[in-house]
Amino acid sequence: MVSQSPPAWYTGALRPETLRFEVEGARISALVWGPPGAPTLVLVHGGAAHARWWSAVAPILASTHRVVALDLSGHGHSDWRETYSAELWAQEVLAAARAAGGAGRPVVAGHSMGGFVTIVVAARYGAELEGAVVLDSPVRRPDPESAEGRGGRMFRAPKVYPDQDTAVEHFHLVPPQPAVLPWLVDEVARSSLRRVDAGWTWRFDPRVFTARPGPSRPSDFAADLARAACRVALVNGERSSIVDAEVRAYMAELLADSPAAAAGIPVVEVPEAHHHLLLDQPLATATALRAVLAAWRPVGAGPAPVR
Repeated sequence: MVSQSPPAWYTGALRPETLRFEVEGARISALVWGPPGAPTLVLVHGGAAHARWWSAVAPILASTHRVVALDLSGHGHSDWRETYSAELWAQEVLAAARAAGGAGRPVVAGHSMGGFVTIVVAARYGAELEGAVVLDSPVRRPDPESAEGRGGRMFRAPKVYPDQDTAVEHFHLVPPQPAVLPWLVDEVARSSLRRVDAGWTWRFDPRVFTARPGPSRPSDFAADLARAACRVALVNGERSSIVDAEVRAYMAELLADSPAAAAGIPVVEVPEAHHHLLLDQPLATATALRAVLAAWRPVGAGPAPVR
């Protein structure tokens, strides 16, 4: 994979703190940006990903929020479990919000599989949230990572590579898309690896994708979206290969009759972004999230804090 030098806006960005807490017997790891006491924003990664997929987006959002990006169990630096479920991951999301040290009810934003987890949080714990943002998560069919987990060799049986550079050369996005920012994809790939006796392999538990019952149940996610009990926004990549006009229309239809509808349903397309909008259009994605957060700021709350 060809790497380029990161730009100054990224190299000069706020570096995160690390956070560890326990949920149902598993130690969960998280990264935190922004001042304690600022409004809380929780970021939820996709399947086979981890908190550092948000590394180009989170520091920008930290100018107004206490931002926490967690590694869901089975991912990143968090513990592995015998079984996984979206409901248990939802508990981890709420625990991350509590542990972060921010103020008020949190906003939860999740990408891809993390968007499905966010939908579950909104349906079951919406009264505890300020709002939920779903980023390029196609309701009506399995998320792309779990589909690859059932049919793709990489997620079912991750390979071991002799050295880190060789492993990085085999890193690829699911679904595939152009590497618009190769320096960012390279950094994410390197942070996705762990050392084992025989070399290097990927930092996720294959049982996330192979265990039955697994965490992906599209029909349940549709039902959960329809009963979301807090404000909801949809943010999609304009060039996404999995969230097309039909999917967007169906998700809007589900939300139209939900308790969330009274507050309005912002639907934002990030220009030129593909499914992994965090990696190909991080500045535009952060701007879209900033716009949603500003629109949801309580009336009379005053200006957002600045660093």
